[in-house]
Amino acid sequence: MFQALVDAAGRLASEFSWSLRRVRTPAPQPIAAKATVQPLQPLKRVLLTDGVNRTLFEEYAEHQASDRGAEETGWIILGHRKENEAIVLATLPAGTRRQAGVAHVGFNSLAQAVGCRIVRQWDRRLTMLGVVHTHPGSMRHPSEPDFRGDSRWIRQLRGKEGIFAIGTADNKVSGNGLVAEHPRPHVQTWGKLCLSWYSLRESDTRYRPIDVDMTLGPDLARTLHPIWPTIEAHAEPLERLAVQQAGVKFNLVDGQTGPALAVSIPLAEPESAIRLLLEGDDISYVLERDGDYLFADTQEPRIDRGVYLLLAELASKS
Repeated sequence: MFQALVDAAGRLASEFSWSLRRVRTPAPQPIAAKATVQPLQPLKRVLLTDGVNRTLFEEYAEHQASDRGAEETGWIILGHRKENEAIVLATLPAGTRRQAGVAHVGFNSLAQAVGCRIVRQWDRRLTMLGVVHTHPGSMRHPSEPDFRGDSRWIRQLRGKEGIFAIGTADNKVSGNGLVAEHPRPHVQTWGKLCLSWYSLRESDTRYRPIDVDMTLGPDLARTLHPIWPTIEAHAEPLERLAVQQAGVKFNLVDGQTGPALAVSIPLAEPESAIRLLLEGDDISYVLERDGDYLFADTQEPRIDRGVYLLLAELASKS
């Protein structure tokens, strides 16, 4: 049974730039008719980028080979919702802290919320589209418990319609299994792995198979996957800081042993910020002022508390 999530990302604010240079007033031009926003229609097709396709199949294969391979696992999918199709551009994994067994998977919702915030910094048009999750057996369609949870969750989505895929490892391999196949309009296979795609609208009483196609493009969230344990470890305080502090920014940087997560919290003074560097369990607190960087000596393991301790110390010295 799938745990419902709430897309915590905000709307993009419009930015205007004004020119101080005087220009000659141009001749009046006909006013173009305002474009009419087309209402969202029932989905006819799901379009996956090749990057997303690789993530789903490669990480599914890694899961199968792991010591948790008998459990269910899954991914949140994000992308662009068009009039009658959806383009999937990003995947967020269920995570190592998922609650899972042979008949259910509960995603780490706080980590998902933080992941959404990060990836939507790169493309503000991204919206939650649906969920991919696996079944250890041969049930290639969502279960009744899936339907009960999904039918409530889709009310939060654009068009009140969600995309759901079920992964199974029961495909009878044809050929050498090195090339992915598309045996049915809503089914993809690679070796023994199979993904079956469905749609569910608010008024539907059952899932309906939906055509799936592929195009060239990235998985915008793939670079987050190697640091997902770090995101999970600090998800609650990261989400709290993002909600309570204006202008919080996330970035991926090179750490001592691999990729790390950098967090920037701007201060009131120009060119000033508190910066965090998160690499596994290691946390660095840095104060930036006018291009200078000062490392704080705090060892606070909860990063929101550490940030507020630094803010209090700065306030006492001002």
